[in-house]
Amino acid sequence: MTERNSHLSNTRYVTGCSLLIALAVILQYVEFAIPLMPSFIKFDFSDLPALIGAYAYGPLAGVVISLLKNVIHMLASQSGFVGELSNFILGAVFSALAGFVYKIHKSRLTALAGGILGAVAMAAVSYPSNLFLIYPLYYSILHYPQELVLKAYQAILPSVTSISQCLLIFNVPFTLIKGLIDVVICMLIYKRISRILKGN
Repeated sequence: MTERNSHLSNTRYVTGCSLLIALAVILQYVEFAIPLMPSFIKFDFSDLPALIGAYAYGPLAGVVISLLKNVIHMLASQSGFVGELSNFILGAVFSALAGFVYKIHKSRLTALAGGILGAVAMAAVSYPSNLFLIYPLYYSILHYPQELVLKAYQAILPSVTSISQCLLIFNVPFTLIKGLIDVVICMLIYKRISRILKGN
């Protein structure tokens, strides 16, 4: 690769990632509550640009997009960085694994397989990360009593008796479905978007 081509490639990388970060920030604000989930858990599509970036530029790009969108979102956040930390951890796992699988052999099948594996991994990681890190931070930093959090879940399913049980029943499936929806959308739009991002 000549110096000129290398410079052009780097410019496209920075420009493309910047556009995806901006899109992710916007999508992070477009969030909405989901029936059968506590009101403090919201659905958004902000992991989608990171997934697209991981496919277009590699797994590291997905992690960078996940990181920077949350750093920017912290400026107007009401979660005391805790929500952004959770979003980054899960989004980075999702996009990095999907991008890594796709990088091994670039095809539509590996993109789909990588996305599904990424969604499954994100859902699996959500359980220990929420149980041992994110929820305890909510209790200590934002002073959300654990009892009130549990009651929010019990309002939907009275039979649950612990936060760990709530996470398994509610959060893990929610995270998996959220990731799979992002994968489906990405598969539908990626080919057209990648031409813009790569300048093809």
